[in-house]
Amino acid sequence: MNIILASGSAYRKELLKKLITKFECIAPNIDESNNSNESAPDYVKRLALEKAFTVSETISDKQKPALIIGSDQCAVLKIEIIGKPNSHEAAFEQLQSSSGKTVTFYTGICVINTKTSSQQASYETYQVTFRDLTDQQIKTYLEKDQPYDCAGSFKAEGLGIALFEKMQGDDPSTLIGLPLIKLTSMLHSEGYDLLA
Repeated sequence: MNIILASGSAYRKELLKKLITKFECIAPNIDESNNSNESAPDYVKRLALEKAFTVSETISDKQKPALIIGSDQCAVLKIEIIGKPNSHEAAFEQLQSSSGKTVTFYTGICVINTKTSSQQASYETYQVTFRDLTDQQIKTYLEKDQPYDCAGSFKAEGLGIALFEKMQGDDPSTLIGLPLIKLTSMLHSEGYDLLA
């Protein structure tokens, strides 16, 4: 089976390389807007499915059957969903708001099997408690890591770890954007054993 990652994210690509050496990346073009009254878990599951489904529709019937992996992530501070900042100013504001607080990350994951048309979709959570940060610490961090394309405005695999007081969750890869433990189980359910 071909493995296709329905994502343009360099972070997800690097994570998947830890499990699988040969796969294709196709970045889907979807509307990532949050629907009104949509919970964070429903939001990330829906986007993960939409990404995988959009890519599955572009695959020719003549191609070898594929397992298509979709994933999406958001962060929640109190009850507000926060996404990628996309600018220095927005990232500064996000980190100021997160200082001394706990942020919950929701990462949706799905696998679509183009041969059987089966779909699996789930989500994982991970919590990060931030240190009390000064404006200067936030500024210095942003200048060094420039995490403007990351939900929550940090790179946990980089200097972002210095922002945290503690981290809680079952799978640290969830925080970076692709829950590898859950993905391994989903692939296994489709007959793709990483340890075979």
